[in-house]
Amino acid sequence: MTVEEIIKPENLTYKKSPLLTDAPMHYCPGCSHGTVHKILAEVLEDLNAQENSIGITPVGCSVLLYNYIDIDWIEAAHGRAPAVATAAKRLYPNKHIFAYQGDGDLAAIGTGEIIHTCNRGDNVTIIFINNGIYGMTGGQMAPTTLLGMPTATTPYGRDPKLNGYPFKVSEIMAQLPGTGYVTRQAVHTPGAVRQARKALKKAFEKAYAGKGTSFIEIVATCSSGWKLSPVDSNKWMTENMFPFYPLGDLKDVE
Repeated sequence: MTVEEIIKPENLTYKKSPLLTDAPMHYCPGCSHGTVHKILAEVLEDLNAQENSIGITPVGCSVLLYNYIDIDWIEAAHGRAPAVATAAKRLYPNKHIFAYQGDGDLAAIGTGEIIHTCNRGDNVTIIFINNGIYGMTGGQMAPTTLLGMPTATTPYGRDPKLNGYPFKVSEIMAQLPGTGYVTRQAVHTPGAVRQARKALKKAFEKAYAGKGTSFIEIVATCSSGWKLSPVDSNKWMTENMFPFYPLGDLKDVE
């Protein structure tokens, strides 16, 4: 078979989304962010939303997403992405508006913003990457760090008497009247990636249809912060993160 025959459209099983730029990814080996970027670009392409979407990124590993997907972007102050998303949606009610945040950003300094956005029911999508640690700034304990989990600031493991308990953000958001869709997914296997992609598209569709705030949590790895190889990070996540942060839909309002 010639090269010309191989590259015929009917022979293609996958192609890179045209929304993804050619910028080299800066993430550490094994990081979940790159996979989420890929399915996010594909979902926006499916929705024909390149010219009809605005993404908001704050501070942390999430911030450089604007380098990788060719849409309109706004950079928010640390933790304030949901508030900026609210403003953008009210200015542009006919656009897909979403925020992309890590756990150190959303679940710590941004707790007030995310709770009130979800409580108001602003028709935006919030993508929440939960790897249980502050990745970019040195591996410190985050609100989502598991009990007993070692970090740069809890070298002997998180102790609830000293450090409090892990924050289950999605469970809280599911209780608020303004959320229309709350789900927790992962991207550690091909099957999980397909399921996360399906959930992400549903989240965008529901928010755009006026069903309230869509909140999609991705349980993720941070091999650098966890001090594990990419393979061991996926294993550790499966054995430790998933029992505490179980995958699946928590709320789905028709």
